[in-house]
Amino acid sequence: MTTVLITGASRGMGAETVRRLATVGHTVFAAARHPDRLPDVPGQVHPLRLDVTDDASVARAAAEVEAVTGSLDVVVNNAGVPGTWAGPQDVGPQDVVDVFAVNVVGAVRVTHAFLPLLRRGHDPRLVLVSSGMGSLTLQQGDDVYRDIAHLPYPASKAALNMLAVQYAKALPDVLVTAVDPGLTATEFTGGVGHSVREGSDPIVAAVLDTDGPSGRFLGRDGVEPW
Repeated sequence: MTTVLITGASRGMGAETVRRLATVGHTVFAAARHPDRLPDVPGQVHPLRLDVTDDASVARAAAEVEAVTGSLDVVVNNAGVPGTWAGPQDVGPQDVVDVFAVNVVGAVRVTHAFLPLLRRGHDPRLVLVSSGMGSLTLQQGDDVYRDIAHLPYPASKAALNMLAVQYAKALPDVLVTAVDPGLTATEFTGGVGHSVREGSDPIVAAVLDTDGPSGRFLGRDGVEPW
């Protein structure tokens, strides 16, 4: 079975991914700022206090995982925030900084801290939970995205996609996948979209995939354009 770390695990697709993996026998480190809020899930679930914006918090979490298992097979960077939906005239620099701090820098911080453990695992995999809103192709051509102007979040996911491409090139020993859950009914979307289970489908698929190739952007229906 697989040993997995999932950030942002206390709600939404993170919590659903934890549930789906743990209930079929995988070992899951469920990382969240407030691990006491994690849902009660049967199986090998280890609550882990982790704030992706804090170096010390991430370092402590990595040390805790190392003490328990000594390695990881998969790291899932799922933690994310939507940021403001204000119009461009009302979006200031700090609005963008706050979103990038979690969605981009947080993913780098977690990946950096846990990479030594990942490299000791079996068929190491790095999963970055992105969004179709981060696809430059879809932003220009998709009927829905073409009419949505939202500054911080799509920009952060476009940056996360680029990180996936660069990690795939830089880490030939790690299978790197960016995933697009699609429009999912969570508090991010005000309950609009398909079910949380459907949104977690590509995350679970990327966690369990050991064939690759590395450096793909996967949605529920297969490869998506960058």
